[in-house]
Amino acid sequence: MPTLKKIAVQDFRNIVLQELTYTPNINCVSGNNGEGKTNLMDAIWYLSMTKSAFSSSDRFNFRHGTDAFAISGTYDMGDGLQTRFSVKVDSKGEKKVRRDDKPYSKVAEHIGVLPIVMVSPSDISLVSESGDDRRRFVNSVLSQMDREYLSAMQQYNRLLFQRNKMLKDGSFDDSLLDIFDERMSSHASKVFEVRDAFVRDLEPVVSEYYKALSGGKETVSISYNSDLGKAPLVDLLKASREKDRLFGYTTSGVQRDDFIFKMDGYPIRRCGSQGQQKSFLVSLKLAQYEIMKRRYGFPPTLLLDDVFDKLDMGRIGNLLGMVAGKDFGQIFITDSNKVRMAGIVDNLTADRAYFEAVGGEFKEVGNA
Repeated sequence: MPTLKKIAVQDFRNIVLQELTYTPNINCVSGNNGEGKTNLMDAIWYLSMTKSAFSSSDRFNFRHGTDAFAISGTYDMGDGLQTRFSVKVDSKGEKKVRRDDKPYSKVAEHIGVLPIVMVSPSDISLVSESGDDRRRFVNSVLSQMDREYLSAMQQYNRLLFQRNKMLKDGSFDDSLLDIFDERMSSHASKVFEVRDAFVRDLEPVVSEYYKALSGGKETVSISYNSDLGKAPLVDLLKASREKDRLFGYTTSGVQRDDFIFKMDGYPIRRCGSQGQQKSFLVSLKLAQYEIMKRRYGFPPTLLLDDVFDKLDMGRIGNLLGMVAGKDFGQIFITDSNKVRMAGIVDNLTADRAYFEAVGGEFKEVGNA
């Protein structure tokens, strides 16, 4: 089980240079909004996923006035060995990911080596925004657990980009599109099968977590909506070819998939209060955690960023009770209220560490 022992962060967001040592159990970071708590959590995420949890472009991750950032972490891999992972990104977009100073031949080879789950206020987009956010969430989970899925998704996106370019430019004929459609269909079938199985595994676990977190006040459900539920992609693309020519892009495929979240049979985005939506999203992420733990045979790293926001004290107590009562691994928690966080965590374990954030600088402190 990988456990982060030390981290070094340079010129990432508002962090100039910081080195921290962590406990293998619960690590708590307090501080006012804007001081860098979430940036530190994102640095830990970046070490696992080789990209930010919040920014689609690395140019937003450079500290103001700099043209590169670097993050490195020393992990106890659970086999008595310590391994150092590092990532460095420059302004030209070059990304170097290394394990014990040896570069990966492909960045994708690192995905899944350090499994991780994050719960943050930005998760609200999974309820309130378009299917893009929900697909990104599912992809981030499945890419960590299934290398074949990651490869199929990458190949599909590459072919989709090329097909859309041809449609937009008009530089194609039917025989060429036939070739693209056949290749895309094989990759899309893999993506569809894995996503469908994932949702079937996920739904009952989400329901159980939500029941425990909310006290059984409501019921929740998840369903998977995909074009491939109607026919193989190659048939769908053939049927929509004329429409694709007119629109200049591909109108069928797994890039249109969506995942429908409901509460008591109605869309959560419409009928759920802020607290209910937050409870559902926490349940969703804890269910992700549970499924990943089953797949790996050990618990992933868990990041809880401002997780107490919009939860009443009863639900907070239920949440932390679940975390403490399960076989959870290393946990990182941020909260603006140090006293509240310490009051909860001190009752869970003696193996905890507290840090305070001020202006992108972090120092370890005693208990509240």
